[in-house]
Parts: sequence; structure tokens; C-alpha cells
Amino acid sequence: MVVSSAMFAIIKTGGKQYKVKSGDELDVELLEVKKGSAIRFAEVLLLGKDGAIQVGRPFVKGAYCEAEVLREVKAPKVISFKYIRREKSATKRGHRQKYLRVRITSIHGS
Repeated sequence: MVVSSAMFAIIKTGGKQYKVKSGDELDVELLEVKKGSAIRFAEVLLLGKDGAIQVGRPFVKGAYCEAEVLREVKAPKVISFKYIRREKSATKRGHRQKYLRVRITSIHGS
């Protein structure tokens, strides 16, 4: 098992893909974990180290990323406004997505 700060990985979580390296902070879809706990992303699609690339089919066998949960954050509010002229009809809705901010602590690969 190799652990290095020069490594990077492309991980999949919440239906999205993220390119990460050790020390990165990113916002992922909300997961049921507590603040300060550790989380493991086992779905690693690609692993790179010093110019060598390892591509998974679909995931790299034995590779995972460890992260620490920092806090829950909210995205900016999105307003949906529907107006039908001459009908006296207006609908206004707002939505604010919640995310989980994590910091990648290490990347492990075979």
C-alpha cells in the first residue's frame, strides 16, 4: 500500500466525480455522518502518481480515499419564479441545497 502527497485520484460520490489530492477541501452531497468523524470513499475511478495513471474498470481495486468531515454547509439560494401574464398567476419558490464539506486526508492505492 502506497501513501503519498503527490498522488491524486478521481472519486465518485453522490452521483458526481471529483478530482482530489491530499489536503483538498470539497463539498459533497449530504451523507449521514457526524462532524469530526472520518469517512472513506471506496469508489476510486482513476489513480495517478508521478505521471503513472491507473484506470479502474469501473473502480481501481484496493484503492480508497480517507477524508475528515468538517461541517455541513448550504449553497446559495436558488429562486424559481413562474409568471403567467393576464392570468393573475405568479408562483415563487426558493431552494437551498445542503452539502457536506470534507477534507481529504490521504489517498491509498495498490
